[in-house]
Amino acid sequence: MNDTILDPDGARERLAAWKGRIDKLAADTQAMSARLQEVRVTVQDPAGLAVVTIDSTGALVDLRLTDRVQRTTPDAVAKVIMETLGAARSELAERSQEIIADTVGVASPVGQAIVQNMAPQQHGGQAPERSGDDDDGFDVQSMLRR
Repeated sequence: MNDTILDPDGARERLAAWKGRIDKLAADTQAMSARLQEVRVTVQDPAGLAVVTIDSTGALVDLRLTDRVQRTTPDAVAKVIMETLGAARSELAERSQEIIADTVGVASPVGQAIVQNMAPQQHGGQAPERSGDDDDGFDVQSMLRR
């Protein structure tokens, strides 16, 4: 039989190390969540027709039109608004990636799960299915839903 399995001191050390990793992950995840929720992005189109502001989920929270829209067809204004909204969502994705990289890391299982789940919110689609299990054997997805 393997003596390291039955070694109480070794088991305590492994458990303490695992708890330390979980505590750090929880703290990093909370910091990331707080920073992500604060993000707002404002983008103006190059022609100066519209300024859009979106929140951390990619939802439009403000739209300002300049007097230039009076000299532009409604279809062109709609196109500009949609393109500017897309540019804002792209900037939101970049900022979100930076925040994730700074806190939990984009290569970590938690970071990857969050990136996958954020993309559909920012682009209006559904999240792809993912197992959410990492190497430590806990379900990242269920932890993030709490």
